[in-house]
Amino acid sequence: MSVSLTQSAAKHVESMIAKRGNGVGLRLGTKKSGCTGFAYVVDYADDINDNDLVFESFGVKIIVEPDCMKMVDGMEIDYLSNNVLNQGFEFKNPNIKDMCGCGESFSV
Repeated sequence: MSVSLTQSAAKHVESMIAKRGNGVGLRLGTKKSGCTGFAYVVDYADDINDNDLVFESFGVKIIVEPDCMKMVDGMEIDYLSNNVLNQGFEFKNPNIKDMCGCGESFSV
């Protein structure tokens, strides 16, 4: 089992945690949403719970909720920053079977 960050994503997370002044990494989860089933929930983590799964890429921790691991196992998170209006995380998830037209939700 694994979830990883690209170097670009790791640098972005490090930068955002530094701006916040605290945090231990990036928290990843999923929620029921959209027309195809699920959406990613991404936030900066201030702590690690006993049952969380923790992975590390380029010195940055990715904290994953155990219930969603089967949906995100093997995923790589990238950060794209083409310009001010077009920037954000890109999820490369090998488990996706279908995705809605707008790209907001997925099914596995």
